[in-house]
Amino acid sequence: MESVPVRCPACGRDHAYLTPVYPCPCGTPIAPPVLRGGAVEPITHRTWSEDWVTVRCRTCGRHDQWPQPELCCPCGTVLRIPVRPATESASGPVAGALPTHIPLPRTAAAPRPAFRPMTIRTGRDAVTAAAMYLRWLGYRDVVQPAERPASRIDLRAAGVIAQVDSTTRPTTLRDVECLWLNGLNASVTSVFFSLAGYAQDARARADGLCIPLFVMDLTGTPQPVNGPADELLSTGA
Repeated sequence: MESVPVRCPACGRDHAYLTPVYPCPCGTPIAPPVLRGGAVEPITHRTWSEDWVTVRCRTCGRHDQWPQPELCCPCGTVLRIPVRPATESASGPVAGALPTHIPLPRTAAAPRPAFRPMTIRTGRDAVTAAAMYLRWLGYRDVVQPAERPASRIDLRAAGVIAQVDSTTRPTTLRDVECLWLNGLNASVTSVFFSLAGYAQDARARADGLCIPLFVMDLTGTPQPVNGPADELLSTGA
């Protein structure tokens, strides 16, 4: 399995990035061809139309839209990974023979099966993906209200509430503090999911309040971005 080196332009940290793999309707696993050596870009604003790339299947020649590869740096910056246009890779195989599943993070508990994400195309999809993730962590009776309540709590389960920020801006300090107050009033754990990452002061406040923060890419796979999230991922509910 070949990894692609990626350096975060915000903090200078180096990462080994593996492109996620998707199933073509013909059955062949395909992956967006990451442009090795290309400049990564911090994502400060999202538009749904710009978050998808065209990928060609090396077996049947089909062209499909798949989520743009992204990486969440521990510093809180969400990075967009550049890929080669589909026309450049039409005559050759997709780079890297990758597995047909997304592996569990190293901190995940061994008995837990691999999380099976769902592709996020709308804000509602983001809430559904977060609900699936909470169930995977072991929370029971996850409830997803049909309409968002005034409290902005998107998900409730035994012992936990969660908020999902599917907007195109980083989650703010006020958002984190409001979630914490709701969790405090209900005497339950608070968990936050965001598509665009977190403002620096919001992340610092969450660390102080021990609120797990996760960032989701468009594959629907949450990634922990602070210590409380790592701990929750490791231990489960």
